[in-house]
Amino acid sequence: MKSSITPQYKARAKIIKAMAHPSRLFIIEELSKKERCVGDLTEMIGADASTVSKHLSVLKNAGLLADEKRGNSIFYSLRVPCIMQFIGCLEDVLFSNAKQHNEILKCCKR
Repeated sequence: MKSSITPQYKARAKIIKAMAHPSRLFIIEELSKKERCVGDLTEMIGADASTVSKHLSVLKNAGLLADEKRGNSIFYSLRVPCIMQFIGCLEDVLFSNAKQHNEILKCCKR
């Protein structure tokens, strides 16, 4: 790989790594619907507030989330809603894989 394009791929990998956890993917999907505070997400995920805060921090550090302090609460929102197009593409891959596996199973059934 040419060293001149390495920073671009490293930056992309950082974003993908930040998303690479089921709870973080859930957070992204929920924030695509509306902004939420830590308490809302903690209740929805079923984890303690410190764990959810850590997930939010990882996503924010990757540039995926924005936050706004209101009183004693911090509300989070998607900074780049277009990330849902990427998640939609992931769903297409899952569907394609499932379809392919079903076709293989049909051939193997006796």
